Amino acid sequence: MPAASAFLQLMNNRTKARLFLLRQLPAAYFSGVRIEAVTAESCTVSVPFKWFTQNPFRSTYFACLSMAAEMSTGALAMAAVYGHKPPVSMLVTSMESRFFKKATGKTIFTCADGLQVQQAVENAIKTGAPQTIKTYSSGVDVAGKNIAEFWFTWSFKVKV
Repeated sequence: MPAASAFLQLMNNRTKARLFLLRQLPAAYFSGVRIEAVTAESCTVSVPFKWFTQNPFRSTYFACLSMAAEMSTGALAMAAVYGHKPPVSMLVTSMESRFFKKATGKTIFTCADGLQVQQAVENAIKTGAPQTIKTYSSGVDVAGKNIAEFWFTWSFKVKV
């Protein structure tokens, strides 16, 4: 889909992606959340451990981890709905998470549910009925150790 490709190109251009974050998601921008790579199938997002993202326990605040995890699923959702006629709205309807260890360095979240997200959007357009999908994002540190897991339920609905 050409519109999705245009969005993916935008997100893979570091300068344009950062400007997009600054304009659309300033909290993510100032927290240092960055899209590392995005394709139609998967998205990898990182969040650093720094003064701005820390909690009183000397680890990354769970809200910053949640923001990066959500972005790894949300970028795939945005690519899937980008430029559709009729337009499709997207909304997180629930979130679940599990934490395994303190995040004391860069944490990298990956979601590989892009094809399922695209299918949910296509079904919403085809049927006219809202569609939901539960996406998964896994967060690891630079050594590959599990930090956290997140599940986001996205709803897609054709705008009328």
